[in-house]
Amino acid sequence: MRIRSLAEQARAGLEKMIVFNELEAQRLYTEKQLAMRLGLGRTPVREALQRLSHDRMVEVHARRGIQVAPLTVKDQLRVLEVRRAIEGACVQHAAMRATEEQKIQMLVLGKGIMEAAMLDDDAEVLNCLREIHDCLVTATQNLFFAQAMSPLLSRSRRFWFMNKGAADSRRGALLYHRVLCSVSRGDCEMAKKASRDLMDYLKFFAESRQDSER
Repeated sequence: MRIRSLAEQARAGLEKMIVFNELEAQRLYTEKQLAMRLGLGRTPVREALQRLSHDRMVEVHARRGIQVAPLTVKDQLRVLEVRRAIEGACVQHAAMRATEEQKIQMLVLGKGIMEAAMLDDDAEVLNCLREIHDCLVTATQNLFFAQAMSPLLSRSRRFWFMNKGAADSRRGALLYHRVLCSVSRGDCEMAKKASRDLMDYLKFFAESRQDSER
């Protein structure tokens, strides 16, 4: 597993706080406050906030502070429209171009997310999802996939943990496991099918939460 830079550590830490509602949605935070909570310097936190702002996870208000961005079912369904179109191509290219080391990592991550889901270990499921998304995107050997998918994946992770139950976690983990196994075998068609199955489930999952917002 690669070593994360301080900015990457800050981004992961901030995403975790957002996902698990450790930051109040309506409150404004300063860089200094967030840096103190993370135990990191302001420079990596500032870099992380720039990425999270690009991903529409936070809103940066000049001279006022940083606020967690809103996220609704309608937002998530629109995210999935774009994600469906891109992710099929992503897993196809990952299946064609992944190195042997990346294929092994995918199998390890697939096992890891299944185990974490069975234990209802949300923190580890989130960590696995971040690693899975990073691994699949990196395996395409195309940096434009990373740029296009980063905001889609960040917001999808947040919506998932805002709304899921234990059974959802296990179902989601199984679908990700199938994607990873297909990519690791270099099976482009099965990888695309597994991705479509995952997108179908995530759409069903989001639509089933619509009543809670009415």
